[in-house]
Amino acid sequence: MPVSKSVRRLLWFAVVFLVVIGIAAVTRRSLALLWPQHFAGKTGVGSGLDAGFARDAALTFIHILPGAFFLGLAPLQFLPRFRERNLKFHRRMGTLLVICALIIGVSALVMSFTMNIGGANETAATTLFAIAFLICLVRAYIYARRREIERHREWMIRTFGIGLGVATTRPIVGMFFAFRRLTPHEFFGIAFWLGFTITFMAAEAWIDYTRYHQVQLSKFALERAGGYLTAQER
Repeated sequence: MPVSKSVRRLLWFAVVFLVVIGIAAVTRRSLALLWPQHFAGKTGVGSGLDAGFARDAALTFIHILPGAFFLGLAPLQFLPRFRERNLKFHRRMGTLLVICALIIGVSALVMSFTMNIGGANETAATTLFAIAFLICLVRAYIYARRREIERHREWMIRTFGIGLGVATTRPIVGMFFAFRRLTPHEFFGIAFWLGFTITFMAAEAWIDYTRYHQVQLSKFALERAGGYLTAQER
């Protein structure tokens, strides 16, 4: 049986929601870095966070601009109709997305040790998932080169799932700010662990879900083919 439309719609709603959050975060950060007098925080915790990113604006831009490109365009690669109708463009855009993802992963590793807010806990989370992001990306690329499309798809889903994790941390951080029980140094690491884990597990669940339905669909097609051949023989 095919994957239900309601499940697909729910998934795409969640993806688009997180992509919007991610691009909004990049836009706000870029404005704060380019025009701090207008967009950077003036007082409180926000001003300290903005000042931290401003101290290494170049590295921040190197990380967030490819990140926005990746978050905004990668979902198109998972649309079957888009791939089938624009195969050459799909491959070219895929190459650009791989380059962007490499920049994102490597810059994330550097930022984990030079620009962390949540101390060792945040560094551990971002380092682990940056390495996992790069591993998934490389495996996806290798399978694409081998023309093993289904495995390429699964590893790209894992890559994108980890990439969405940074957007998932934003509402989690917002909730921590709202409750005001912990300082940013205390909760940023927790937020990153939760954000990346949630989207990575969701990606893995989607892979298992669609793999199961693909197997069931194949079995159904074989059964129908078998029944048709039996009828023909009669």
